[in-house]
Parts: sequence; structure tokens; C-alpha cells
Amino acid sequence: MIRFLTLLFFLFIIHPGKLASQNDHYRSETASQDSFSEGHIVIHRDDRVDKILKRHIEYNRQSEGIEGYRIHIFFESGNQSLSKANEAARKYQMLYPEEKAYVSFSEPYYRVRVGDFRTRFDAEKYLQKISGDYPNAFIIKDRINFPRLD
Repeated sequence: MIRFLTLLFFLFIIHPGKLASQNDHYRSETASQDSFSEGHIVIHRDDRVDKILKRHIEYNRQSEGIEGYRIHIFFESGNQSLSKANEAARKYQMLYPEEKAYVSFSEPYYRVRVGDFRTRFDAEKYLQKISGDYPNAFIIKDRINFPRLD
């Protein structure tokens, strides 16, 4: 009970007085700042910030494309793997001309990935569309070309 009364005393007696004194202090600072008609701000910046920013811009300029998703439809290794990958890409382009097929090599496989999907959701929708012809296809995170602006 004594603790409760002490807490009430603190909240209603001491605490509001502190708030009033803080508000008065704030008002006096505001009034003195209003008397100035102009001011200026000086920002001191480390030269290393500019160097890092330039490196970041150059890196983005050199990198091709953006992070996105593609659908992996074919991979093969061996003697005839390049010709098989090219044939798989050609067959895909005949069936689905709206999305481009990309043939690439990552040792020891030639692979065919299709599409330039910005979001995984878009890739999922397209995977459902082609799953009848490519039942083993799967989505993979990859660098994609910049999306078309329609």
C-alpha cells in the first residue's frame, strides 16, 4: 500500500512539475531561435564517402542486368552437350516465343534457362504455364536482363 501511495505521489505531484519546466525551457529556446532571421548549415563530409560512392556507381555500371529469376529447363554434360543445349533452346523458342532462352556453360554442364522474371511470383506463374512441356523445370535465382517496359 505504501508503494502504491509513493507511486501516485510521484506521478501526480513530481512528474507534472518536471513536464511543465521542460515545456517552459523549450518555449524559451524557440523564442530565442525565432529572433534570428537567417542561418546556414555547414556539412563536413569525409572524402572517403565520395570514393565509396564512386566505386558503387562504377560497380553497378559494369554489372550486367539485375537480380531476378529464371526457369531452368535443361542441363547436360558430355561430348554433345552443347549441341543438345542449343537444340533444347531452339525447341523452347518455337513453343514459347514470348520469353527468351539462354544457353550458358558452368563446368561441366551446358544449361538452358528461360525468361527474365523480376519476382519469384512471376516466375511461378510462368512455370505453371510451361510445366506440361517441361515437367522437371525449376526456378533459379539468376542475373536477368532489365525488364521490358510495356
